[in-house]
Amino acid sequence: INQSHLSEIINQRPPALRIETLQVKYHGIFPFGSMRQVRSEFGRTEVIDNTRNPDFVRKFVLDFFFEEKQNLRFDVYNVDSRSCNISKHDFLGQTFCTLGEIIGSTGGRLEKTLSGIPGKKCGAIIFTAEELSNCRDIATMQLCANKLDKKDFFGKSDPFLVFYRSNEDGTFTICHKTEVIKNTLNPVWQPFTIPVRALCNGDYDRTVKVDVYDWDRDGSHDFIGEFTTSYRELSRGQNQFNVYEVRHDTGAVTLLSFKVESEYTFPTSLHYMSPYQMNAYAMALKAVGEIIQDYDSDKLFPAYGFGAKLPPDGKISHAFPLSGDNENPNCVGIEGVLEAYFQSLRTVQLYGPTNFAPVINKVANCAAEITDGSQYFVLLMITDGVISDMVQTKEAVVNAASLPLSIIIVGVGPAEFDAMEELDGDEVRVSSRGRFAERDIVQFVPFRDYIDRSGNQVLSMARLAKDVLAEIPDQLLSFMKSGGVEPRPALSSSPLPELHRHI
Repeated sequence: INQSHLSEIINQRPPALRIETLQVKYHGIFPFGSMRQVRSEFGRTEVIDNTRNPDFVRKFVLDFFFEEKQNLRFDVYNVDSRSCNISKHDFLGQTFCTLGEIIGSTGGRLEKTLSGIPGKKCGAIIFTAEELSNCRDIATMQLCANKLDKKDFFGKSDPFLVFYRSNEDGTFTICHKTEVIKNTLNPVWQPFTIPVRALCNGDYDRTVKVDVYDWDRDGSHDFIGEFTTSYRELSRGQNQFNVYEVRHDTGAVTLLSFKVESEYTFPTSLHYMSPYQMNAYAMALKAVGEIIQDYDSDKLFPAYGFGAKLPPDGKISHAFPLSGDNENPNCVGIEGVLEAYFQSLRTVQLYGPTNFAPVINKVANCAAEITDGSQYFVLLMITDGVISDMVQTKEAVVNAASLPLSIIIVGVGPAEFDAMEELDGDEVRVSSRGRFAERDIVQFVPFRDYIDRSGNQVLSMARLAKDVLAEIPDQLLSFMKSGGVEPRPALSSSPLPELHRHI
């Protein structure tokens, strides 16, 4: 399903009521004749702020079987918080159809009325579907702009770009949005990666339309202008042909760089960033992080990578901040951690060996400064390799066992993780140089055990989070008991002291 678009047919809502955000939830696919159709969530779009007519960027790739009835249900929600629990949000309507209905519609475009709220018209949702080409190339490009139109009364514009692929029926489908660059008429956007089939479906001469907008907080983004190009033009790279005048003489957009690589080589890396789904690293971060972040007051999480050559001199590091700032490794929320992770993949060169001890010692040093029970640290480590410094890692774990710290290790990929099981001291307590760890503080799980066979990421993430976090409360209590830390009495005039958990 290459596009989903929601529109109000008749505005029945009071003008003062603004829908802050909208989200579509896609549900399971079931074979024709199934006696027991147990529905499961397939995926979610991104959230579009402050609009009743969102045009969603996120696409969903489904396998189509002509001989089967593949049932789909679409639920629409007004998202009021960061909670992943869909019951916490306002239900706006739903519709049912089959994948065959969408594909069989004229031009692969199907409009369905939303229902589900008695006595109310809920609007409509539009689906478009297109068969993906066999083109497996990935394009990476960067653009900038100069002398854009000033749209904000008290400042400069906050520009961003929206890319559209033209469809065979002459319509356009949104395929990418850049980030917003605040308060400038001369923005330079970050490089971004997009499958060539998402940009033009393998037709190198197909029109690509680019709109330029000034971002507004209330969602009523100001249109600055537009231009058109094609994959063939873009592939020429930086030259005089790839400087595009934006309509009404409102500046120009310039292509700074453009490169193409074959996607066939990418999926061999577990860090591969698919435009359609998160990789295992991101899924583990999101699954665990979104739960434990609720117990941290400032939502600032230091995030580190280990095993990479860093720019500009290629120095190997086993504990470098994903933010790129040695003075401030903190990321704002788990979304900030994910953003820093994705950005670091573009700037560092992954490199062995896989050393755990440096990161464990770094976090342990922070935990050692606070042993009065007011804070507790959770270190989440995600790795795809065999530990190269097992002796040093064991020593680091034994030393950290007396501190307010728990360590979660998620192994991704097909590697053998026997050594990880040794660190998970459920059966035999970890020891180093004849000294045993005071507490069991390590929980290890192989991510492959949580891959849902139907490809449902949401279920995989939920099962993973449940299992890896199950031991944390007992580990926390064991630290408090071993240190003689008594529970603090409840205070009537102020909230209870919050438990800080850090990644």
